[in-house]
Order: sequence, then C-alpha cells, then structure tokens
Amino acid sequence: MGREQWKKIWVGSAGNMVEWFDWFVYATFAVYFADSFFPEGNETANLMNTMGIFAVGFFMRPVGGWMLGRIGDRRGRKAALTLTVTLMSASAILIAIAPTYDVAGYGGVAVLLVARLLQGLSVGGEYAASATYLTEASAPHRRGFASSFQYVSMTAGQLIGLGLQIILQRNMSDAALHSWGWRIPFIVGALGAAIVFYLRRSMLETEVYAESGAAEQEDRGTLKALWRHKREAFLVMALTMGGTVAYYTYTTYLTKFLSKSAGMEKSTASLVSFCALFVFMCIQPLAGLLSDRIGRRPLLITFAVGSTFLTVPIMSMLKHAGTFWPAFGLALLALVVVTGYTSINACVKAELFPTGIRALGVALPYAIANAIFGGTAEYVALWFKKSGVESGFYWYVAGCAAVSLVVYLTMRETRDIDLGRVGADRRTGQAAPAESSGATGVTPAS
Repeated sequence: MGREQWKKIWVGSAGNMVEWFDWFVYATFAVYFADSFFPEGNETANLMNTMGIFAVGFFMRPVGGWMLGRIGDRRGRKAALTLTVTLMSASAILIAIAPTYDVAGYGGVAVLLVARLLQGLSVGGEYAASATYLTEASAPHRRGFASSFQYVSMTAGQLIGLGLQIILQRNMSDAALHSWGWRIPFIVGALGAAIVFYLRRSMLETEVYAESGAAEQEDRGTLKALWRHKREAFLVMALTMGGTVAYYTYTTYLTKFLSKSAGMEKSTASLVSFCALFVFMCIQPLAGLLSDRIGRRPLLITFAVGSTFLTVPIMSMLKHAGTFWPAFGLALLALVVVTGYTSINACVKAELFPTGIRALGVALPYAIANAIFGGTAEYVALWFKKSGVESGFYWYVAGCAAVSLVVYLTMRETRDIDLGRVGADRRTGQAAPAESSGATGVTPAS
C-alpha cells in the first residue's frame, strides 16, 4: 500500500476511534454514574435504567444510518464523516455537564437521553461511512486488510477508554469516581472529536466515488434506490445479527459481567478487558489479510460455528474464573472467535452494493440489526440476571450466532467483486464482472 492509501486509512480510522471512544465510555463508566441520575435504590435496577438509555441510543442508529448514509451517497463520504464526528462531540459535551438527580431531579436523565440520541445518530452513520470509505480507499486485493482497521480503530477507542478508567481507578477514590470523576472521559472525548474534525476537513474523497458518476444519479442515496437492493439489505441484517451480539457481549458487557457476576474487583475486571482487547485489536489486520487470500466466507463461518458451540461453556467458565489469568484466557479465546466477523464485516457489506447506494445500503440495515440485537444485548443480559436465570443469556448469544451461520453458509463470496460495477447489470439479472482473472460476478457458495 502506498503512502496515500495509508493516509486515507489513518484519517478514516482516527475519527472512528474517537466516535467509539465516546460510545463505549458510556458503557464502561456506567457502573460509576448510574446512581447519579436516579433515586437511591436497587443498584442493579439503576444500572438497568442507565443501560436502557444506552439501548435508546441504538434505536436512533437507523435514523442516523438513513440520514448520514443519504448524505454519504449524495454529497460524498467526506461530508458524512465530518458530520458524524461533529454530532459525537456535541453529545460528549452534554454528558460531561449533565446535572445529577440531586441537582435537577430527572432533568439530568433528560440531558443524558438527548446526548445518547445524538450519539445514536452519529454512530448510525459513522459505521457505514467509515466502512465504505476504508473499503473504497484501498487497493482491490487489500480491501479485507484495509477495512479491518475499522475494528482496529473501534477497539483502540475502547482501549483508550478502558485505559483511562484503569488510571482513574488507581489514582482516585471510589467515592470521587462516583461523584465527579466519571465526567473526565467525556471531556476527553469532546476534545478528541474536535481534533478529528480538523483532520477530516482536509481528507480526500475516494476515487471509486469520485469517478463512478454516482454524484449525478438522481435517486442516489434514496430508499427507492435501496429497495431495488432489498435482498442485499436483508442479507446485511442477517449476517450482522450474530456478530453484533457476540461483540457487545465480550466487549462492553464483559467488564460488568466479571465484576457483578464473577465477583472480581472492578479494577481487575477492567484489566482483563484491556489486555484481551489489545490482543484482539492486533489480530484484526492479520485476519483481514487472510480474507484477501482465501475469501470472506471461511472466516465468517468459522466465527459462527465457534460462537454457536463455545459461547455457553466460555461464559459459564468466566463466571467462575476468579482470578486474572483464567479470565483473560477465556476472554481472549472468545474474542479470537469473534475476529472472524469483526475483521471483515465492513468490507463484506460494502461489497454487496453499487457506489450510488453503498453508504445507505450498509448504514440502514446494519443500524436496524444493531438496534434490535446489539443495543439490547446488555439489557437482555441484565434481565436474565435479575430474573435469576443468567445462563439463559449465554444460550441467547449462541442462538443468534446459529442464525447467522445459516446465512454465512448460503451467501455468496464477495472478495473478487468490482466495486465500480456492483449491480451494473441488475436490469438483466447478470452480475458485474469481477476484478481478477476471467471470473464473472460473485463466486457462488460451494
């Protein structure tokens, strides 16, 4: 990859990192500020209320996916990426200054809710905009590698949040963290977003979009145009289902699971998550490179099989891990399995749609699937816990992966698709030629 290619990947990833830092610190610091916005009472109930607001942000993601996906297809990937980081900066500032229940009653909850709605709008468009940008900005034979940096940046944002949490835990009292220390990461997130906004103003548009003629298509980025690709849209939702539930289980929920269910100290639980996520981040490009050689389907199928059959034993053993090393080993095993999905899901979805509808085609169905399954994962987990059947959540995660497995087994390979000609011959029912050799269309499933 040339210097210009790396520059595009860096600028796209840097914004994604800040976006997901802000998104995830809400979840990782929820254990500290949950009691600040609700009356004194049951700690689990307050945490459920706080995570309920977290889930509300996910339900705004389809709106953000539609709005920012439309902008990305009609005005370019750069315009959408710049707007997403602006919205995220505003939401981080609101959370940082939100008044507590003692100061404003439920007024603080209202501010928190507005902030989460803005975050939902932002992340709903960010995923598709960055997935599309990273996929289009890379060389055809390196799309898997380039797009893997989406989850590298997402995980880096979470690691920075976890790292900041560990630093604050070791340098502040528990009382101070519950009182005001939890506001610090949101201030950091707002400052980071301002820096990325500056970087994205000078970023380059992708050649695929600039040379495709999509900007002249009257119905580009519209629901009418997306409806012509409804099969691909439903495919995005189905292949997202298992991956998003597993991802949120082993990332944002893991720290709370280890501290609330496994009985670990909060600082130890955070350290387990940090170390496992660091290794997870490092292996994303390796898996992306592998997909460029052997295809996307083998990795997706490996993830789904592993998640279907290993989730219940891994979660059961995690609950009784007790100390750092067993918990770290089990968490890492789970994240290695999830890598089969996370490393390549961005390019797989982008490869399904033509340029004029690619951003919206990825954004809207992915956001809907995330709202239904990803955003509710922690709430479902806490519901099972409160009901006294926590193991039911393990089977729920495995079941979602099993559904996606069926999709992976029946979908077509997308590695060799020509991004500039996806859907070019839809009226005749013939697929566009592939980029390499003499192949045509997409490779049928074996």
